[in-house]
Amino acid sequence: MTFPVIDAHQHVWDPAEAEYDWLGPALAPIDGAMTFDDVAPELKAAGVDFTVQVQSADNPEDTAIMRASAAAHAEVVGIVGFAPLDDAAATAATLDAWAGDSLMVGVRNLIHTKPDPDWLLRPEVAAALDVLAARGVALDVVAVLPRHLEIVPLLSERHPGLRMVIDHLAKPPIGLDDVEPWDSLIAAAAENPLVYGKVSGLYSATADMGAWSTEAIRPSFERALELFGPERLMYGGDWPISVLAGGYTRVWGGLLPLFDLLDARDREQVLGRTAAEFYRLDPQRLAAE
Repeated sequence: MTFPVIDAHQHVWDPAEAEYDWLGPALAPIDGAMTFDDVAPELKAAGVDFTVQVQSADNPEDTAIMRASAAAHAEVVGIVGFAPLDDAAATAATLDAWAGDSLMVGVRNLIHTKPDPDWLLRPEVAAALDVLAARGVALDVVAVLPRHLEIVPLLSERHPGLRMVIDHLAKPPIGLDDVEPWDSLIAAAAENPLVYGKVSGLYSATADMGAWSTEAIRPSFERALELFGPERLMYGGDWPISVLAGGYTRVWGGLLPLFDLLDARDREQVLGRTAAEFYRLDPQRLAAE
């Protein structure tokens, strides 16, 4: 039996229910409620069995939207929610509130919207990251600036038990001539076996995020495969951000030729097993297809 296909990076949101200060008219195609029902037909057409829904705002209301979405859709097998990582006690209380819910598999904060690129290195945040490590809760790292990626090895040193996944492979310079500093920084980050990467959000680094192609993505994917191996890479569709880069079906279709070059075992790993293993997804949920 082939292992289920898992999209490890999918969002839902509703500006009527939670605050998304990064949304606005400039993002008109996605500036509104985006629900699982909206993407479900494309997931089915792509052969995606399950998804992990990922935090989109630094507030608990956004997490509540994802939990409601998961309650209505058995295809959602994991949630990466919000915990206030600048407050260790509040982070611990958040994890306590999630206790017993196997859907709650990770934490993310929108570090790329914070003025301080070293925010994850702050002492008060370090105390919360120690809480995550002690509880075995994974951290999604939104590495957009080079500095965000540069600090991953520092986090590995300071929190040796912390499992991290770098969202969108830290935005490789797709469409640009120079691969540095991304290439060197992601190589350093990948040295820690507890650091994983998401093959997601691989759009053009030019002004037109939709100006990407399979061949433009290929070097970044191959480099990530070399550094992490299939055991530490997972697929993510990045919907509905992907709407701005051509939509779910185009993104899936653009990545599929790269996945199809892998042998059966490695393909299955990147398309499902890695996400299941990293997020420690509930096997019973994965069996309820």
